[in-house]
Amino acid sequence: QVQLVESGGGLVQPGGSLRLSCAASGGSFSSFSLGWYRQAPGKQREWVAHITADGHTNYVASVKGRFTISRDNAQKTIYLQMNSLKPEDTAVYYCSQGVGRGNLFRPNFWGQGTQVAVSS
Repeated sequence: QVQLVESGGGLVQPGGSLRLSCAASGGSFSSFSLGWYRQAPGKQREWVAHITADGHTNYVASVKGRFTISRDNAQKTIYLQMNSLKPEDTAVYYCSQGVGRGNLFRPNFWGQGTQVAVSS
C-alpha cells in the first residue's frame, strides 16, 4: 500500500504560480504512472495531468502550456508546476498513483488533497 501526501497549495493572484508536491511512501513508485486531479465545489473530480514511468506526460487541454508535471523517482515525489494561474483553476488538487495506457490514466491510490485558490 502506498501513501500519498500533497503539499504546496495556497492562495495566489491570477497570473501567479504555485508548485504542488506529492510525496509517496510505501509500496512501489518508479514503475507506476502518477497523476494530478482537481475538484471544484459542485463539480466532478477531473483529470489534469499524468506522467508515465518513462516520463511521458499528458495534460488536459485547459492547462496545456501552463502546467508541467514531473517526477523524481529518487525522492519518490511528483510535482505540478502551475504558471499563469486563472480563477477557474481554483480547486482541491489530488495526486494519484495508478496505471497509464497511452493518453489514459487509471488511478488506484489517492492523496488527501491540497487547496488551490486563485483570486485577486
